[in-house]
Amino acid sequence: MSEMVRQWRQALQKRVVAVTGAGSGLGEATARAFAAAGCYLACLDINLPELQRVGRELEEASTEVLTCLCDVSQEAAVAESVAAILGRWQRLDILVNCAAVDHTLPVEELSVGQWDQVLGVNLRGPFLLARAVFPPMRAQGGGHIINVASTAALRAWANASAYHASKWGLLGFSRGLSVEGRPYGIRVTTIIPGGMRTHFFDRFLAQGLPLPQEEQLQDPATVAETIVFAASLPPESALQELLVTPFNETSWP
Repeated sequence: MSEMVRQWRQALQKRVVAVTGAGSGLGEATARAFAAAGCYLACLDINLPELQRVGRELEEASTEVLTCLCDVSQEAAVAESVAAILGRWQRLDILVNCAAVDHTLPVEELSVGQWDQVLGVNLRGPFLLARAVFPPMRAQGGGHIINVASTAALRAWANASAYHASKWGLLGFSRGLSVEGRPYGIRVTTIIPGGMRTHFFDRFLAQGLPLPQEEQLQDPATVAETIVFAASLPPESALQELLVTPFNETSWP
């Protein structure tokens, strides 16, 4: 690590960071990466046992942490979580929208409820969180919103129509949000990861679908460190979008 990058990372110490989907996968890896950088962590997730596990482990590692049981697709739950964060630290510096779901089905088999769930978590959720944190970030003079998209926002494959719609929508939402945030010092970054070794592929097993090969996936901790790097850039710079894939990513190019 160069001296410049080390100084950037040190500047993150005691920043207040909220991470959705923090109970597992990339969300958990991201929470741990920010904790290692000396940040205060607000961990949001809908899975209470996993949320409590991550919170407990972070506290045992001397991280100041707040856990919020939150369905990010529900406006009231989001408002309650953001209020709890502000009540604890009186500010929120970085929001990372990691929470995501998918149903791997042909469009003719995809129910309306499944469609709504994917769009609700993957797109409505980041909107609700961004809308809730915008006023306090503006009042404190700036902040950073990091939305986690997917290579599904850049390419298309079968049996993922809802997921594609949500991630393409998230990419467009992030670009518009970036323009709106700029006058207030609010940066917006979209991280576009390829496949990762997380529970996200458990649904493949449940549906009898072939799993990606090990070499076609990447460690979520690597993507998490990329997110921390994006957040560490000095105020005069902004990492707008970043594509990070396994070297053997099958969906790119």
